[in-house]
Amino acid sequence: MSHEGQQQFERWHRHRTVLLPLLQDIHSENLDYKPWENAHTLGALVVHIAASSDMFLRSILNGSFSPPSISTQYETIDDIRSIVQASSESSTALFAELSDSQLEQPLDFNGFVAPGGVWLNNMVDHEIHHKGQLFTYVRSAGIEKVPFFIMQPSKQ
Repeated sequence: MSHEGQQQFERWHRHRTVLLPLLQDIHSENLDYKPWENAHTLGALVVHIAASSDMFLRSILNGSFSPPSISTQYETIDDIRSIVQASSESSTALFAELSDSQLEQPLDFNGFVAPGGVWLNNMVDHEIHHKGQLFTYVRSAGIEKVPFFIMQPSKQ
């Protein structure tokens, strides 16, 4: 893994490791919650977060836009937890494959062209943005117990 890839992995991982604990007290009946008419549902938002990291990383590795390879079909909260787990494992493995040349290579996302490293940073920011939304959804759905926003360093 490249140095930049390692730094972004550590930043992403501190956020991603909070996603499963955040889903701990959510029940299947919460999955259809959405704060406004045209918003993602809570379930769709979680799946969007999970699938997006896979899509960004595969695209950077392939040098062209690549759809996510993980399943995004769900019916229950257990399905969603499995999707997040699979995405986390897949994304961790994909991060390990990143090279400096892939992070320097220009990549076109919907007409926007930038080096892979820019898209990697965008991936992490995208996840943070939507995870912030998810915290709001969870609290608005009546879940009071939520983890801290990122995984804290170990106590000494």
